[in-house]
Amino acid sequence: MITADLTARAALVTGGASGIGLATVRRLAACGARVAINDLVDNPKLAEAEARLKREGFDVIAVPGSVGNPDEAKAAVDATVQRFGRLDYLVNNAGTSETAAPIPPQDLDRMGEDFWREILSVNLVGPFRCTRAAAPHLKAARGAVVNTASTAGYGYPGSSMAYAASKAGLMNLTTNLARGLAPEVRVNAVAPGMIRTPWTIRFGQAWEDRSVETTCLKRVGTPDDIAEVILFLLAGAGYVTGQTIRADGGMG
Repeated sequence: MITADLTARAALVTGGASGIGLATVRRLAACGARVAINDLVDNPKLAEAEARLKREGFDVIAVPGSVGNPDEAKAAVDATVQRFGRLDYLVNNAGTSETAAPIPPQDLDRMGEDFWREILSVNLVGPFRCTRAAAPHLKAARGAVVNTASTAGYGYPGSSMAYAASKAGLMNLTTNLARGLAPEVRVNAVAPGMIRTPWTIRFGQAWEDRSVETTCLKRVGTPDDIAEVILFLLAGAGYVTGQTIRADGGMG
């Protein structure tokens, strides 16, 4: 298990109240970082996560808001810096599928203008909004950014073609943000395969089983698997930037 001494470091994790985001918050906090947990205002899991982690002795705060809203995305960054006095790490993990069941590519009528607009606003423009707001603080700290992409961005089946397109765009954005924030800030992404989270459970056991069968490791991934990669890209990997690391169990 990768570990690091992140004492005095500060991080913001969007979409941090459950799944990969929460596992990342816990991993960073366990390494000594002070962590701001961002999630939607009306998500009860946000307050629950903050309270639970505080009881465990971690220095965390909740910074509610949607990264799909420009003002709320900037407010989350500002609240983090106001509370901790600095920002070393940004994890752009918030995302949406806008569907409770996968939409096959033939079903174009289920993917209307509002559907596309919300997915792109949250999954693609959201990370840009947060990174732009955080850039001066990250540069001052010589920090790092990790974006949560997806193997769907490589053309694998995802929840919809809109979701896949947003993640492909995020990989490209990662490369260009690395150029834009260099040399002070490193920017990378992780592309998870099938990870068992409250989000993917909605798609059903058959969906998971089919995904697992395509992997070399023949097991479903866990949020902790991805949190470990994120920790590596934030606190290690000092000569790695502009890259997307696949963490998919060896999908074929």
